[in-house]
Amino acid sequence: MKKAHSVPVLMYHHVSPSDGAITVSPKNFEDQLAWLARNGYCSLTTDEFAAHLQGEPIADKSVLITFDDGYLDNWVYAYPLLKKYGYKATIFIVTSWVGEGEARPVAGQGQVPHTPPHVECEQRIAAGDADSVMLRWSEIRAMQESGLIEFHSHTHTHTRWDKSERAHEKNSLIAQELEQSRKTLIEKLGSVSEHFCWPQGYFDADYVRVAQQAGFKYLYTTHAFGQNLAGSDPAHIHRFAVRNTTGASVGRRIQVASNPVIAPVFNRFKLWKRARRQKAQAGA
Repeated sequence: MKKAHSVPVLMYHHVSPSDGAITVSPKNFEDQLAWLARNGYCSLTTDEFAAHLQGEPIADKSVLITFDDGYLDNWVYAYPLLKKYGYKATIFIVTSWVGEGEARPVAGQGQVPHTPPHVECEQRIAAGDADSVMLRWSEIRAMQESGLIEFHSHTHTHTRWDKSERAHEKNSLIAQELEQSRKTLIEKLGSVSEHFCWPQGYFDADYVRVAQQAGFKYLYTTHAFGQNLAGSDPAHIHRFAVRNTTGASVGRRIQVASNPVIAPVFNRFKLWKRARRQKAQAGA
């Protein structure tokens, strides 16, 4: 087995026929999975990904598929397609948004629930109607029991405390978030892992320290331009957002991200370009 150099971590939010930001259509999601299958890629569990970071060999063509927040459409549309192609995935859930009740129908089972665009999901959550757009524990347990989907912490309320009126308390507040999330996962699923994803991608040195003290070792960012190499820092895992595009298009991005020669050049160029753009905006 050829050992993987770097493992691309794919970041999704929605798989839904509703158009909108951070949403991939079911058609394109299936095309992306089909591309992975045709090209011999395997999807990792978080344990396998952690083993890679620790230097253990894994298949060269490996990816980690992740979803943020835990939207209902992950159950209705993404899960049946992952099951069809036999791919594993990880969902980082906001524990206070998960509801109770019977599992709802998935695609292929007749009438399925409406899965709104991202903006409407945010509005419903803010209005106290998270259940209509987020996963239920019954659906989470069904996916977990399939052996294909695992669930990890994305905090309890997904709040950006650094931007709130209580910003001066942000470290103690994020500590409370992590503790409540851990308690909920243990109560509802029986365990909690060392894997954690930052809400809205925000973190700083204090947050990292708090998360590590809370028992989280593998910290997932929204930073796209870096490599997840054997021996790299588990407290700074790079992920790139998957767009609503074809499998071939996503495949090219995966191939770039895992290439030992091209990836460092690509990442440096993208970071230089971003810094240049930010400097221009600051001077405008």
